Amino acid sequence: MARIDQLTGKRPITGNNVSHSHKKTRRRFIPNIQKKKFYIPELDKWVTLKIAASTIRTINKVGIYEYLKRLEAKGVDTGIKL
Repeated sequence: MARIDQLTGKRPITGNNVSHSHKKTRRRFIPNIQKKKFYIPELDKWVTLKIAASTIRTINKVGIYEYLKRLEAKGVDTGIKL
């Protein structure tokens, strides 16, 4: 399963584990991707998205329709017809 947020494009990044002795080993920082079903009352339809927990919090704050409109204004292709 690809760990990529469908709306924001958030994906794994790489960095270092740093021990007490400052020995560095490579690691991956993986976004907290969840599968979530949303109802969009303006379009009267359900959509299932794989999105990060941080994106879910933003959607809960502003609403799914408003969030999708903001992404569309930025020029991001969400794959959902508004």
